[in-house]
Order: sequence, then structure tokens, then C-alpha cells
Amino acid sequence: MAAMEGSSVGRRVARTAIAALFGAVLLGWILMWVMLPTNTYRQKWQPKIKARANTTYFGTQGASLLTYAFPVMFMSVLGCFYLHLGKKSITAGGTKMKTNRATAVWRRPLLVKGPLGIVSGTELTFFAMFLVLLIWNLTSFLETSFATINTKSAHKLGEAVWQDKLENAAVTLGLVGAVCFAFLFFPVTRGSSLLPMVGLTSEGSVRYHIWLGHIVMTLFTAHGLCYIVYWATENDISQMVKWAANDVSNVAGEMALICGIVMWVTSIPRVRRKMFEVFYYTHHLYFLFFFFFILHVGASFFGRLLPGVFLFLIDRFLRFLQSRHRVRLLSARLLPCEVLELNFSKSPGLRYSPTSIVFVNVRSISRAEWHPFTVTSNSSLEEEKLSVVIKSEGDWSKKLYQILSSPSPIDHLDVSFEGPYGPASTNFLNYEKVVMISGGSGITPFISIIRELVFQNQRSSTSPTVQKKQTPRSVQLVCIFRNSEQLAMIDLLLPLAGINQYSGGEYNIPGRLKLQIDAYVTREKGPNINNNIDDHRVYVNEERVSSTTMSDVVPKHEALTVRSLWFKPRPWDVPVSPVLGPNSWLWLAAIISASFAIFLVLLGITTRYYIYPIDHNTNNIFPYASRSLLNVLFICASIIVTASAAVLWNKKQSAMEANQIQNMELGALSTPSASPGSWFYNGDRELESRLPHHQSLITTQSVKVHYGHRPDLQKILEQEEGGDEESRSSTSCSVGVLASGPKGLRHRVAAICASSASPHNLHFESISFTW
Repeated sequence: MAAMEGSSVGRRVARTAIAALFGAVLLGWILMWVMLPTNTYRQKWQPKIKARANTTYFGTQGASLLTYAFPVMFMSVLGCFYLHLGKKSITAGGTKMKTNRATAVWRRPLLVKGPLGIVSGTELTFFAMFLVLLIWNLTSFLETSFATINTKSAHKLGEAVWQDKLENAAVTLGLVGAVCFAFLFFPVTRGSSLLPMVGLTSEGSVRYHIWLGHIVMTLFTAHGLCYIVYWATENDISQMVKWAANDVSNVAGEMALICGIVMWVTSIPRVRRKMFEVFYYTHHLYFLFFFFFILHVGASFFGRLLPGVFLFLIDRFLRFLQSRHRVRLLSARLLPCEVLELNFSKSPGLRYSPTSIVFVNVRSISRAEWHPFTVTSNSSLEEEKLSVVIKSEGDWSKKLYQILSSPSPIDHLDVSFEGPYGPASTNFLNYEKVVMISGGSGITPFISIIRELVFQNQRSSTSPTVQKKQTPRSVQLVCIFRNSEQLAMIDLLLPLAGINQYSGGEYNIPGRLKLQIDAYVTREKGPNINNNIDDHRVYVNEERVSSTTMSDVVPKHEALTVRSLWFKPRPWDVPVSPVLGPNSWLWLAAIISASFAIFLVLLGITTRYYIYPIDHNTNNIFPYASRSLLNVLFICASIIVTASAAVLWNKKQSAMEANQIQNMELGALSTPSASPGSWFYNGDRELESRLPHHQSLITTQSVKVHYGHRPDLQKILEQEEGGDEESRSSTSCSVGVLASGPKGLRHRVAAICASSASPHNLHFESISFTW
């Protein structure tokens, strides 16, 4: 016990030191962007940096690589070590949210409606700071460049003063756009070690990518238009087809701008939602955008923007390697509300947090189309199974449901995976009570949360080393459905492994967790006796249709059953496993370090023994395009070599485990009594057989079903001001309010939590996977 406590203290000290070093480097890196447009930087700092960094090995790229690229790579490696040390922590930063009311205020939503969506005080502050940085760069660059423009200087160039200012304004717009571009790809690096270090998740950061994308394309489009107008007024429109050997390539810039505009237009919300395939395929133009952009600005300038692109390409190639495998689909459950649950074989070493997502590809529907879905299983309760729930809404999911629900069922389905990706910490564990509000299929992320709470409460009740205050005491789920068929989704909430026994009309959940579920069916005035759901679904007495517990029921025998399909594994199918093994953060640190080092070595050797003898660091002889192409080649080669080697090494290490699982499954299939399913599903069937034959979760006293109206969210949340008797006796009662589902619902809940009349102990969190 003492050794464990000492190890825990050592990890905390190490993480604190890493976090402090990370913060110091981050502040220094941001300072360089702040100082970039100033005369102090150009006249004092930059000459000294270039004198030391622009060596014969790196040429004019040395300064930008040292100042802007190396700090980010170093922070990424630090983040990997920090997250690796934090994997064994029970909760990450749990005590802060309990006691610090000042930080809680910053996390509350300040903006609810508008183009930015739900924005917290912290998000709004950092967004405002970023806009200030852009405005500072814009005004500083313009002020410096306009200060040298006068009638005499313009006359020497044969231009009017306004024309000279127009050209300088065009250059400034491009420079400011490049500052924004430097941050553009950090939010969409799914396996990033930087995002968790600043409290962000990959899916939650997608909207920051959208905001940055709009700003980048606005600035770059204005940059291009200003130049076109300038050339037109100069009667020199032929500049549009100019490709200078040792200067900026206009043609490459125009090609990059065209690719960017196509991606920009197809990412407009109305276009993206109605024509998702168009948005998806056109967004693959990002590589052409990279390619032409670096040809346009040159390798030396691109060094400022390299970190975001480099880390994104590492992540993208790792996802590509993972997606080459066919994962083992074990079974599917088809609910009558056109919802299906897919169950996959999982490596026991794969761990993921609640609300994690995976990207799924079904080759028989589309080889190139990937869609994100919430993982509903819990890696602690269900060590060898990973489940996702898919609502039949879009074209892709409807095709999948049709395939699985056809009268002639299939016995195998080729599926590929990317992920899972999830938050590094579970903030909802820090609250004393959790209120979850969902609409329709928005209940799916709450399935994983409730299962995690079941596990944590079971753990705290059996382990004396776990503090009692680390998990919520009670959970209230308010779920809103259109019709009673969708009530079947409630049965997915609790895993069989987390239930001890059924008695007295309720399932007994381990530990002290109190689970209350209120389901609202908005489009029905009462239970529809002609719309039976499954063989154990029951209905309330017609005299109590507005609000009733599902224990007062009369069984119906003519019912629609929940259909289960079992699939035969193929030899090439593999369990879902981490692409870099159980120590993924350490391997990612190694890949980042090794790939960047290889890139620098290749660049240094080529510059010293090939480019320098020709150019002598003048940057005026060796072609811009050739230098840029060499940079692209070295970036791609270093990433491919290091990432492939790491993945192959881990693949060999996990091959024995995968073969054991496969042999057991195939052995089960070879026995006459075995069904065409997974070996570990027999355990679930045994647990299922121990439960009452005609009892589902929604037929218990834990669930109340309300018909014909929507919930009064204001009243529900105001009731949490005092909480229960146990909570009222505590001075630090905190209630986490989680909302998932349609945009209007999330905004309504956020508005209630943000209003001045709402209780101060409400802490709002929005869970959204739509952009």
C-alpha cells in the first residue's frame, strides 16, 4: 500500500513538473507570434536568431524551424509523457471542479444563440484573445508597411500611393491569414497530445477548426482579390499565370486558393447536412491545398506553419494504418425504432473513456465514407466487447439498417475502424449529482456515462482505497422521444455485467448509485396497445397515461421482438485494438521525436551537400519549387517510416493475443452446440438467463414514462438548487448538467444554466457530435 501511494505521489510530482514546463514553452511560443509584426522582432530579435540558426545545414529555414516548429514538437512530446503518467490516475483534476467556484463560473455558458453556438466564458475569452492577436498582427503589419509609403516612393515604382498601399494590404492579409493557418490543424488532430493538455477533446475541438477555417479562407480570399485588383489596375493581369523560379509562385497560390474555396463552400452547414458525401469527398482536397500552399510561400516561410501540418499528417497516417484492418463484428441487435447496436470483438488491453467515439466504414456501402458513432460499452465492465449504437437517419445508416434487417440475413460484414477517441478525463465523476438530458438518439453518449458510473460505484463499494466522494451519488436521466417505439433504447443503458440482481421491481446497482429515469413520449397521448415493442415490453393502465411507473403493467403477448444477428468471424478479421498498443502515448512520443529528427537529418544533409554549394544561403539561385518539393518529400518519408515501424512492432506484439481470441471463437464455432457468435457472448447469455424472463429496464420502478408533453426543464433544473437531504447538508454540492441531442434542446438547457435565476451549483456540459 505504501509503495502504491509513493508511486502515485511520484506520478503527480512528475506531471506537475511536465505541466509547468509545457506552460512555459507555450507562453514563449505565443510570445513569438505576438512579437512577429513588431520592429523589435525584425530589427533586433530576428537578425540574432538568423545568425545562429541559418546554418549551412538548414539555410534560411533554420530560424523558422527553431523559433516556431521545435517548441510545438517539444510540447507534443511533453504532452505524451504527461498523458501516459495520467492513465493510472482515478480522475484527472477531479478536486478542482468540486471546490473552485471561480473556475466554475468561467465554464458556464455565456453565449447560447448565434453563429458560434454554445460558448463558455473560457472559450469566449480565448477566442477574443485570438482575435486580438490577429488584429494586432493586421494593424502592426499595415502600420509598418504604410509608414514607408509616400508620393516619392510610389513615383519611383510608377504607381499611385493607393496602389502601393493596396499591394501592401494584400501582403498583410496573406501574412495574417498564415498566422491563423498555423493553428488550423491542431483541433482536427484526433490523437493529439496537445489538446488534452489544454483541456480539449478532438470532437469538441472540431468547431474551433470551423471557426479558424472561416477566418483563414476570408483572409486568403481577400488576399487573392486584392492582388487581382492590383494587377488589373497595373494592366499586368499576366501576373496571374506567373511561376517565378526564385520568388512567390502566383499560380501555386491560385491553385491552393481554389482548393480552399471548394472546401469552404461545401462546408457551409446547409450544404454539409444535405450533401454530406459532397462535403466529405471535397474535404480530401486538403493535401492539394498543403502542396500548392508550400509551393506558393516557399519552404522557409512554411517553417512557421509546419508543426500543425506535421502533427496532423502523423495522426492521419496512423489512422490510415488502423483503417486497413477488418475488425471482427460479432453480433447486431435491431430495435424496432430503426436503431441497431453493433458489437465488436475487442482486445482486453484497449482502454477508452466514456463518450469516446469511433469512425466506422462498411465497405459494402461505401469504401471511402467514414461516420462517427458513440461507443456505448465500457472498457472496464466489458473488457472483450466494444459496442456502438446507430440510429437510422442518414442515407448511410439507412442502408446499413436495410442490409441487416433484410429477410435473408447475412453472416458476415466487412467493417473497418478508426479510434476510439475520447476525453482524457471524465469531468462528470467530479459532481455529486448528474442530470442528463437527451433528445432522440442523443441518449447514446449517456449510455457509456451511466455504465462508467456503475463501474465506479461498484469499484468504490468494494475497494477501501477509493474515496467515497469521487463518484456521484445519484443520476437523473431525462430522455425525450417522439414515439414509444424509441423507449427500447432505454434497455441499452445498463450492461448485464453491472447488475447484481433484480428484486422488488428494480435492478440493484452496485454501490450507492441512485438511478432515476424519466422518459417523455411527445407525440403520443398514452401507450398505444397496437404498437407493441418486444416480447417483454408491457404497458400502463389506460387510466394513468400522463405519468406512470412502468411497474403497473399488463403484459402483451403479440409483440415485435428485438432481433439479434450473429456473425461468423473470418480469418482476416481482428479484434479492435489500439494501433500503437497499450503504451500508445509513449509510442506517439517516439514517433513524433523520431520523425521530426529524421526530417531534420534529411533536410540538413540535402541542404549542406546539395543546395548550399549552389545557393550559398542566398535563397536566390536554387528554385523555390524544388526546395519545397524536397521538404514535402522529407516530411512524408519521415512520417511513413517511423509510424509504419511503430505500428508493425506493436502488431507483432499483439498478434499472439489476437490469435488466442480467434482460436477460441473458431473453436466455439466448430462445436455442434455452439451458435455462430462470439465465445465471450456466452457469458452474457448466462447472465441474461439469470434475470427474470420478462423484465427489461423500462418495466421497472426505476423508469417513469410521461406521455403527450415535453419536460419542464426549467422546473427540473431549479429543483436541483437544494438537492436531496444528503446534498443539502453539504456546502459543496455540485450538479453536473449534461445535454445531448438536437441543437434547440442543448441551447435551451444551456440558457437555463446560464440564466441569473438558475442555481449556482449547476455546471453545464454540452455533448454534440454534429457540426
